[in-house]
Amino acid sequence: MGTLKRGLLAGLKTTWTLSKVIFPITLIVVILQYTPILPWIIDLISPFMGLLGLRGEAAIPLVLGNALNLYAGIAGILSLDLTVKEVFILATMLSFSHNIFIETGVALRVGVKLWVVLVVRFGLAILSAMVINLVWQGGGEIAKYGAIASAEKIPDGWGEIILLGLQKATFGVLQLALIVIPLMIIIQVLKDRNYLQKFSEKIAPFTKVIGIQQNASLTLVAGLTIGLAYGAGVMIQAVQEDGVSKKDATLAFIFLVACHAVVEDTLIFLPLGVPILPLFLIRLATAFILTIIVAYIWRRVEQRKQEEVVTL
Repeated sequence: MGTLKRGLLAGLKTTWTLSKVIFPITLIVVILQYTPILPWIIDLISPFMGLLGLRGEAAIPLVLGNALNLYAGIAGILSLDLTVKEVFILATMLSFSHNIFIETGVALRVGVKLWVVLVVRFGLAILSAMVINLVWQGGGEIAKYGAIASAEKIPDGWGEIILLGLQKATFGVLQLALIVIPLMIIIQVLKDRNYLQKFSEKIAPFTKVIGIQQNASLTLVAGLTIGLAYGAGVMIQAVQEDGVSKKDATLAFIFLVACHAVVEDTLIFLPLGVPILPLFLIRLATAFILTIIVAYIWRRVEQRKQEEVVTL
């Protein structure tokens, strides 16, 4: 009974912590969606789309995906007549950079610096688009979508807009609670029965390759399976209770930015006719390479500082 109580309390505490990020941001972004601000942002970035191999109107799904979530980005794609190459570029960019406000807020709660989050996420999105545009010479035919986005009723007046925002924000918090609370109870059971320690030992070689300590393994698994926003509950608890350092939390987050919610966030692009295996492999390879490079540079900087201290 003690295990269930501790798990429930941990779940409620984590839900409360994350809801303070998710509720206000969701409310604000939904309201902004019906103001001139989002169209203004779209107009602002449209001229730069050519550098990414995209036409100007492709800014619409990019802005929607980053301001809201992947589903909004996909709805934006479905509303446009795009080539197969353009759809694949957008899918890859949105895999690296989506739901930016909530997931950035979550990262700050974990202890990851703001500039790291923004540089890694936007940097990977832009770089991947430029590389695909240069390397892939095909995909010029118009994409055929396997599904049609359901139209959402446009709210009439500020009262309905604010009400819609409150509904979506509340639903977001409830959805979070339904996932996080049972998850934290399960994790508490696994901890008390020492299963997590055994699991960490099993994947120690994997974490060692990317320069992360063994006690951060749970953070990685949570992010890989259920994503950054929902996995953040596990990440926060790991930083607070399992002695995960800020360095390991940052490296784990860098890995997960490139490759998180690998099943859902990959399969979600199936209705667009996107080749999902290359998309998955790009995300996985990027996650490994980027994290290994950052861990190596970080280690060298630490060694240099230690040598300077010894010299003094």
